[in-house]
Amino acid sequence: MQQKLTEQITLVASVIKWACYASIVGVLVGLGTTAFLRALSWTSGQYVRLPNSYLFLPSALLASSLLVQWLAPDAAGHGTEKVIEAVHKRMGRIPLVVVPVKLVATVITLAGGGSAGKEGPCAQIGAGLASGFGRLLRLEPMDQRKLVICGISAGFATVFGTPIAGALFGIEVLVLGQMLYDVLFPSFVAGIVGYHVATLLGVQYSYQVGRVIPELTSWNFVEMILLGIWCGIVALLLIEAMKLTHRLFDKLPWPKSMNAILGGVMLILIGAFVSKRYLGLGLETIDGGLRGEILPGGACLWKGLATAITLGCGGSGGVVTPIFFIGTAAGNLFAQFLNEPYVATFSAIGMVALLAGAANTPIAASVMAMELFGPSIAPHAAVACMVSFLIVGYRSIYPSQVLGMQKSASLQVTTGKPVGEVNVAVVSHREKSLIGFFALVLRLVKRGEKQ
Repeated sequence: MQQKLTEQITLVASVIKWACYASIVGVLVGLGTTAFLRALSWTSGQYVRLPNSYLFLPSALLASSLLVQWLAPDAAGHGTEKVIEAVHKRMGRIPLVVVPVKLVATVITLAGGGSAGKEGPCAQIGAGLASGFGRLLRLEPMDQRKLVICGISAGFATVFGTPIAGALFGIEVLVLGQMLYDVLFPSFVAGIVGYHVATLLGVQYSYQVGRVIPELTSWNFVEMILLGIWCGIVALLLIEAMKLTHRLFDKLPWPKSMNAILGGVMLILIGAFVSKRYLGLGLETIDGGLRGEILPGGACLWKGLATAITLGCGGSGGVVTPIFFIGTAAGNLFAQFLNEPYVATFSAIGMVALLAGAANTPIAASVMAMELFGPSIAPHAAVACMVSFLIVGYRSIYPSQVLGMQKSASLQVTTGKPVGEVNVAVVSHREKSLIGFFALVLRLVKRGEKQ
């Protein structure tokens, strides 16, 4: 009896402890996110008033790149990747200087017209504040790590206004195919508290509840599977484009500061000869697609290219907002191809399905669809998100994400390693037989066409 009583008292004490810790982290992240979003809103407004403001891109990217190089190299890239690396390799220890440097560098990049997102910096700011708070309390390494994960979740929850999906994303993105249940409760607390703090401080979020959601008929079910395949392929192309641009810029025989200038010039050309809609956050295009407007057919390609250039040449910012843009455009294009009347719905599902594939977070993406667009979209979004997640395979927009499962028994991989270091083994005999079957069918079809 005494042992059971001690067990219950210990569990209650643990809940109270982590509720307090996570609440403090949520308040800190809510304050940090609000400061970042207000700074971004003000500076972006100043640049918009200038004629041809995107011509400042080379100088903006150069300033952002030098700021990160000189003061906080850990603030480089799209934020979330560095946080994942810190959680897995350094038990979540992040220098506190990363917070102000990441904030300023991202504001400069986005205000100047760089194609990046605002969630990565918020995740890194949240993780940095949580790490500093953990060091102040002199927590042991495992508790420090849990606190940093809470900061990541709160960062995502406060920047998008989705407290549950944000908390889930912060946990699901760390390990492909596994959820860290020991951090689930404090992450929820941190995300909800951070969201409410940001709301009380005046941060406003836009919600697009779908007006018309088609019934999940047999044909519509097939459409969701096809949309998931399409979004998975687009996510795969984005991941490979990001890798390629990073490699190409790293191979150039001059200082990294010159990469920023070259990248800025390339973005100016995209803005001048293609469209300025592919520069900056691109929120107007996302909102247009979610309202059912027809987007240009090449929007996926151009936004992906602009984002890869921005982050590859040294710009600072996140990658989820561009993923939302590309996913919305992908779903929009898919609806046009099938001549579907539900353009807004397909755009919304494409937005979350691309996130599920690119970041390997199908659960968080499905919940985000419900928080943003209403519960009636749940079965459609869940199917598309899971298919997109499977189609991408063992790749991720975050190479430091640790592989925790096999997506197919026919492909042999070693779990426990970062996704960026995973080598997929030769296809198994069972899969070879299936491929041979399809090849035989294809040959018979061609033979019939000739006859």
